[in-house]
Amino acid sequence: MGGRRRVLVLVGASVLAILAIFASLAVGSLGIPLGEVWRALVSPDGSANSLIVQTQRIPRTVLGVAAGVALAVAGLLMQSLTRNPLADPRIMGVSSGASLGVVIAIFVFGVDALPGFVWFGIFGAFATGLLVFSVAARTRTGSSPVTLALVGAAIDASFSAVVIAILTLDAQTFEQYRYWVIGSLTGRPAEVSFTVLPFILVGLLLALISARGLDALALGEDVAVGLGQRVAVTRFAAGAGSVLLTGAAVAAAGPIGFVGLAVPHFARNLVGNDHRWMLAVSVPLGVAFLLGADVIGRVIVLPDEIRAGVITAVLGAPILLFLVRRPRLVTA
Repeated sequence: MGGRRRVLVLVGASVLAILAIFASLAVGSLGIPLGEVWRALVSPDGSANSLIVQTQRIPRTVLGVAAGVALAVAGLLMQSLTRNPLADPRIMGVSSGASLGVVIAIFVFGVDALPGFVWFGIFGAFATGLLVFSVAARTRTGSSPVTLALVGAAIDASFSAVVIAILTLDAQTFEQYRYWVIGSLTGRPAEVSFTVLPFILVGLLLALISARGLDALALGEDVAVGLGQRVAVTRFAAGAGSVLLTGAAVAAAGPIGFVGLAVPHFARNLVGNDHRWMLAVSVPLGVAFLLGADVIGRVIVLPDEIRAGVITAVLGAPILLFLVRRPRLVTA
């Protein structure tokens, strides 16, 4: 695939992301003209529209950008790491680990504010990732794609069962947890985005570091070794990056589905199997997909809202079916 076409695709995806950002700032139960949105960004004047943009829509949009990027790149890393085109951030049990961390925060420590949930969610996700890799490494096949997927699925099922058991026992924990678990960008204070941002940046750096090695691994482990790639380092970097990105996004916005599943397939179909280009295109596509879903959820049942996690599932299911039916659905 020519470099010129890839550049055009990247520019187009970036334009979509920018449009989604401005739509997120302007669209809602109260529509705000783009001119007033721009003034609220560059010279806030204390008017009602300016306050809405500054205090409500900017934090919501920033979280959507962060979570969209994190989920899209995490999904790409997991699909490449496990060589499973249907892998998403749940495949290694990371989402359920974050959920278990949030439930423990509520049930055991009595945490009742979202900024507190974030730290427990990130720790739960990171601890789960370490557990998956350590268990897989002790098997006969080591940290192979199939082993990682199987161990992750087993741990995901186990942790999900523990979460359900705790929620069944304690109604108060369930009441707090259910608002988080749907997956939403609304009601999150700005400090949540700033809390998870360092983890997302480190995860993106690890993704970039592992990109060339993942290209080689796609040709087979023996070929990758022959090309001089350090397979263990590549797997560790990709796995750690996916864990950090998933943990940060899930802890902040809840377990929003289909972003990490659908976006990598769009990127792969648009720019081919070069991981550096797929990463570059997945970033704006993740932003456009998640913010677009959030905007649709704001206006589809006015004056109420449907949470972004519900919309991504509704949009993602037919997209996934379409992609699965295509003969070009391949792993990277």
